[in-house]
Amino acid sequence: MERWEVLWPGGPGFFYDDALFPPGTDAFLLGAFPKLRRDALVCDLGAGTGLIGLLLLAREPSIRLHNVELQKAPLRLAERTAAANGFTVQQHLGDLRTMPDLPETGRFDLVVSNPPYFAAAAGPACGEEALRLARSEEGCTIFDVCRRAGRLLRWGGTFAAVYRPERLCDLLEAMRRFKLEPKRLRLVQHNSAAAPSLVLAEGRRGGKPGLTVEPPLVLHRPDGSDTEELEEIYFRRR
Repeated sequence: MERWEVLWPGGPGFFYDDALFPPGTDAFLLGAFPKLRRDALVCDLGAGTGLIGLLLLAREPSIRLHNVELQKAPLRLAERTAAANGFTVQQHLGDLRTMPDLPETGRFDLVVSNPPYFAAAAGPACGEEALRLARSEEGCTIFDVCRRAGRLLRWGGTFAAVYRPERLCDLLEAMRRFKLEPKRLRLVQHNSAAAPSLVLAEGRRGGKPGLTVEPPLVLHRPDGSDTEELEEIYFRRR
């Protein structure tokens, strides 16, 4: 079912469909993670319905955003979301593994991605093709994502991703293979006693070795309520 939600009362909103890419905490975490500067050239690889790009625009409306998505249906929702909010977003339909280079290849300041988490046939079973492609590496692998990010970024540009902790070695290996030197790492925990459930990672194209591991991002207090940081990530303190 198609739905419309706003980030905060009177603020920007987004379209999504439960059968495609329902909004998840991982998208909001990635949307809050990278540092943004005015007029930055940004690309979201595997953009889905365009939520992460919208979250970045909500933080810094001056960024120049490109969405790259394999499937038509979610990209149509991304187009409608941009139009409904009055944002100019370049939408690209295609396979990031084989699509022609974007006009700004080698010039992007930031590339973000919420890539498929599970190896093909290794993740949770899902019959819907859209969800299956979003969750498993049937359409692209983390190495495909990092390869394309490395081509898009300018020297010194930043790559940011959200991923699963059990596949952290794969992520860091892929980043280094394509000259995206890991520079920041932050583990995400449901509460202070829980094992990490997600990892946020940032790399710099052509960066020198030196990784900063930041304090964990804890989502919930002992009583189960959301932490102040999570409330800020969800724009609830506006």
